[in-house]
Amino acid sequence: MAERFERHRQPWTSQEVDKLHTLAKKGMPLKAIARALTRSEDSVKDRARLDKLSISKLH
Repeated sequence: MAERFERHRQPWTSQEVDKLHTLAKKGMPLKAIARALTRSEDSVKDRARLDKLSISKLH
């Protein structure tokens, strides 16, 4: 459980933002994107909302 909060409140890097945009455009579900970026689902949702991205509703 400790590794889950390892990246708590860390700023997003430009590479992570680019990867988020790429994965969201491919239609990947939120859970898979969060796992790929090693970030929480809430963090990914918040960043996607800031960038006006839509993420697939599949879990």
